[in-house]
Amino acid sequence: MASSKSPPPAPDISILGDQVTIHPAGYTEIALDQNGAQERNLVEQMARFRESPLDFLREVSLHVSGTGWRSYDRIVGQPIFYSGFSDNMKSAVMSTPLLQEKIKQLASKRVEVEVDQGIINKEDMSYASKTARRSAEIEKNLQEVAEKMTDDMICKMESKRFIRGFYYVATQLLTRAYHQGIHVSSEEVLRLRTVAEQAEKNKQSIIFLPCHRSHIDYVSLQLICYRLGLALPTVVAGDNLNFPVVGAALQHAGAMWIRRSFGDDQLYTTLVQAYIDTLLQNGFNFECFIEGGRSRTGKLLPPKFGILSFLLDGVLSGRVKDAIICPVSTQYDKVIEVDSYISELLGQPKQKENLRDFLSASSVLSLKLGRVDVRFHEPWSLRGFIQKQQERTNQLPTQLQPKESFNEKKVRLLRTMGYKVLSDINTVSVIMPTALIGTVLLTLRGRGVGKSELIRRVDWLRDRVQDQGGRVAHFAGLPTATVVERGLEVLGPKLVGLVEGLPEETYFAVDRFQLSFYRNMTIHLFILQALVSAGMYTKVKQGGGPEFQRISYTELYDQLFRGEFIFPSEGLTANLDKTLRGLEAEGVISVIRNSSADQIKSIGLSNTERSSGRENYDFYCFLIWPFIEASWLGAISLFMLTPPGQNGEVWLDVKQVQDLAQLLGKTLYHQGDLSYFEAVNKETLKNAYLRFEEEGIIIVAKSRDARVASRLKLAEEWMPERDSTTSHILPRGKLWDFAEMISQSRREGKNRRDGSTVRTRVFSLVELVSKQLFEQGSERRPIESVTSRKRRGKGIQTKARL
Repeated sequence: MASSKSPPPAPDISILGDQVTIHPAGYTEIALDQNGAQERNLVEQMARFRESPLDFLREVSLHVSGTGWRSYDRIVGQPIFYSGFSDNMKSAVMSTPLLQEKIKQLASKRVEVEVDQGIINKEDMSYASKTARRSAEIEKNLQEVAEKMTDDMICKMESKRFIRGFYYVATQLLTRAYHQGIHVSSEEVLRLRTVAEQAEKNKQSIIFLPCHRSHIDYVSLQLICYRLGLALPTVVAGDNLNFPVVGAALQHAGAMWIRRSFGDDQLYTTLVQAYIDTLLQNGFNFECFIEGGRSRTGKLLPPKFGILSFLLDGVLSGRVKDAIICPVSTQYDKVIEVDSYISELLGQPKQKENLRDFLSASSVLSLKLGRVDVRFHEPWSLRGFIQKQQERTNQLPTQLQPKESFNEKKVRLLRTMGYKVLSDINTVSVIMPTALIGTVLLTLRGRGVGKSELIRRVDWLRDRVQDQGGRVAHFAGLPTATVVERGLEVLGPKLVGLVEGLPEETYFAVDRFQLSFYRNMTIHLFILQALVSAGMYTKVKQGGGPEFQRISYTELYDQLFRGEFIFPSEGLTANLDKTLRGLEAEGVISVIRNSSADQIKSIGLSNTERSSGRENYDFYCFLIWPFIEASWLGAISLFMLTPPGQNGEVWLDVKQVQDLAQLLGKTLYHQGDLSYFEAVNKETLKNAYLRFEEEGIIIVAKSRDARVASRLKLAEEWMPERDSTTSHILPRGKLWDFAEMISQSRREGKNRRDGSTVRTRVFSLVELVSKQLFEQGSERRPIESVTSRKRRGKGIQTKARL
């Protein structure tokens, strides 16, 4: 799907291990992106034994002997493959002043506790010598514990022969699953290699921060670094993947194992900081996933700040001079784990990773899942980012400069950095053909779509993506019809069905829930237009003439659904004005302005958009409606937290509340009060509850002990009233107004036109589920300290302890 307006192609590129060669373009199989930049498939199909046994044995021999690029010599970066690397790293970590100081501190505190408990007698004549001996004994024990934890944690990339073998096996598996290989932009990898060469001279680390959609993410980036001749990064990985055989192999290929939760273990936390500091001080490349865990929904998750905090702290403290940040986008035609994601999102418990399941994946690897596209944003200096943020703050008038402690400054920097990385990832992300097809199928009003219309809509959507500055995966100038056929083949009949026996091939969405994963890969490009369209829907759905369907600028601003999305950093007003100008230029809306001040007074659909059947406007609405439904479900589920006539504080198990909220949503869907089944997915509900906590609607009490469940309750000012006679929840008050505001932008259905009927039916179901909730999980436990709450607009959070 190459653009007809592409400028002359950039030079071709050959990447063979540590050799990067530029030569005139001449390979017709290699695609050009819409900017004319060269794309390159870094991992071609490898010979297979059954098809070509001699070629297969030759490849194995070349990898074992390390011939040519497979030798992985003269890599760009610090040396990592030598005997004793792990021992040297362990010694370096253990000798860090940060860790040794923490061990002494913990030993001293333990001695103080033993003195307070009378284990060591203060009146004893040998008190000083006993405390010294006891402190030394505790320090020795802590040293041993720290050494064991370090050995379990650190990556052990010592053997180049192992890496060659691991690369060969990984490539064999990957090319069987993704038969069209891994594709990159030639310009981006050339730039990355140039940055890596400079980082090597300055002894600086490149910190790769990819998005996370699949376990394949680990493999694809490692293989790219291998083929580019870059030093392989140390990859932060959850210890849930550290199961027998596979765990050891991954650790020797670069995995750094960390616990899923650190709890209140100060020694372990300091050890992680010491290890990351050591890696960055010595210029070793590093990789962690900005979202923490894998996205089960297809769109970017909010950033997790755990590992980012360690990275930032190393530079802020001066222990690390600087590091290079490289945001990375990884996109797939089809994600291997999507089936398991859907099960988890619908409430099935997540299965613990194990060797049996890993080996059973061989059946999946025989499928043809298309291609993987990896894109690298332009790398930037972490210290330069910090300095720029500080300069921006210092330029503010003195009275507007925030009076912050060091920790508050760090939190602000963390949030800014996290969302900058996500924005950078979105900027370079490539939209895959499967995402285009899934988006088209889920944004049409009809049951299905003819093949010719599907092709036209894919072309239309491709143009919209490029108009928004997005990128579309290209396949060497193949016609759209061929690309659509390949995309349908990858998605398969379980996701997209074909109606037989009709004059024209007609396709329909079989599994809308799973297809939504692919639709969500495009939504970030159109989120602002979708929000405006949904805000306008409050007037459009009323019908009547165009003059009755206009909305004032103030009403639209107040109605905008914020949701869980990542926005440009210019601010809501600037983003709204820019979006309205864009929609006006596209001919989707008409705008009435105040002639004297050029201010927007009202917005409505344009005559052009109406005459075209609202094609653009409906597309934007269909994109956002499932998320509005999910947010409305979350808001309605909060009514379940209204105590049944009880007084005092009643705390409820967070997980149990969310599970019953999902059950409520499934019931509402099957009874016709929700239009989109994907609105009941657990990930979106969790995000909704996180936003409710940030808004101060709910109060969440958390324990440092991971075995103690977090609990929540409604904030007092959001608590609904009950009828004094019937004890039923009354549809009024702050929470009701909040839910109604969201509901106004929902897609109208045949069961939701009579507000009073909906009110009665939905509230009756809410009370039924609420009764079950309070019978099973209510508790009146006292809170030992202040409760956890983020106040809106201030970002202040205090911890709650049960």
